[in-house]
Amino acid sequence: MDLTTNYLGKKLKSPLVVSASPISEDVDNIKKMEDAGAAAVVLYSLFEEQLINDQYELHYHTTAGTYSFAESLTYFPEWDDYSVGPEEYLEHIRKAKESVAIPIIASLNGTNIGSWTDYAERIEQAGADAIELNQYYLPTDMNTPSEKIEQTYIDILEAVKKAVKIPVALKLGPFYTNFAYIAKKFDEAGADALVLFNRFYQPDIDLDQLEMSTRIGLSEPSSIRLPLTWIGILKGRIKAQLAATRGIYTGKDVIKLMLAGADVAQLCSVVLKNGVDYIKTIEKEMLDWMTEKEYESIKQMQGAMSQIKTKDQTAYGRSLYMKALKGFKF
Repeated sequence: MDLTTNYLGKKLKSPLVVSASPISEDVDNIKKMEDAGAAAVVLYSLFEEQLINDQYELHYHTTAGTYSFAESLTYFPEWDDYSVGPEEYLEHIRKAKESVAIPIIASLNGTNIGSWTDYAERIEQAGADAIELNQYYLPTDMNTPSEKIEQTYIDILEAVKKAVKIPVALKLGPFYTNFAYIAKKFDEAGADALVLFNRFYQPDIDLDQLEMSTRIGLSEPSSIRLPLTWIGILKGRIKAQLAATRGIYTGKDVIKLMLAGADVAQLCSVVLKNGVDYIKTIEKEMLDWMTEKEYESIKQMQGAMSQIKTKDQTAYGRSLYMKALKGFKF
C-alpha cells in the first residue's frame, strides 16, 4: 500500500503531518512523532510580537547612553548593524534537523512585513525545509477596508518568497467575503501551499472572576467539514498544494480529505488529546479502509471527489445545503 504524497517540495512517506503546537517545543517529542509515523512536523509558531520585543530589547541595551559621553560615541554599535530575532527558535530548528530525517517546517505568525523577510532568511539558513506563514489577524478597525488587509497579506507572502528559496505555505482563516477569490490571489502571488484553516481565538467571559477567559479548547470532529469543503472546491483550480487542518481525529477523516483533494492532513488536537503514538492508529485506520475499498495508493484517491471531478457540480454549493435542510427530521 503506497501512502506517499508530495508536499512543499518533498516526497513524504504519508500525508500525516503534525501541525504547529507547543508539543513540538521538545526535540524528544519530534523524535517520537517520527517514530510514530509522522511524515513531517510543523514547529510551534514564532510570533511577530516576539521578534519586535527582541528587537526593542537589543536596541535598548546597545544604544543606552550611546551619545551621553564623548568616549562612548564609537563604543556602542549602531542598531542598523543588527538583524536579530529569538535565537532559541533558530537553534531549535538546527537541533530538530540533526535529530530526525523527516522534513521540519518552521512557522511564522504575524500580520506585518516588518522583519519577517530577514528572519525568514535566517530560518532557511538554520536548515528548515519550508516555512508556514500563519497570518492570524482579526480586524476590528471599522475604517480599514478588506482590500487593504488582503493586500497586506499578499505583500507579506511576496516579500518572504523573494527572501528565501525554500517553499512557503500560507495558513489562512476562512473569514473572507469570497474565499475562492483570495485563494486565487495567493496562488498567483506564489504560495506553494494553502493550509486550511487557522483557528481564530475566541475569548470567553469568566463569570466568577468577571474577566476575559484565555482558555483555548481543542477542535471538534465536525470542524473537518470546513477545510473539506474548500479543498474540494479549490482542487484542480489553483496550482498551490492544499493542506487540511482542523477537526482531524481518525484515519477515515484523513481519507475524506484526500478524496476531496488534500495533499496532506495536519494533525494537532488529536495528538494533544491522545498522545503522539496515536498517529500509528490513524495510519492503521487508513490502511484498513484502503484495503477494504481496494485502493493501492493515496495518489489514486487524491481529488477523486473534488468539485471538478464529481458528477454533481452543485454538491459543494447551495443545492446540497437546501437538500440537507429539507431532509432534516425533528
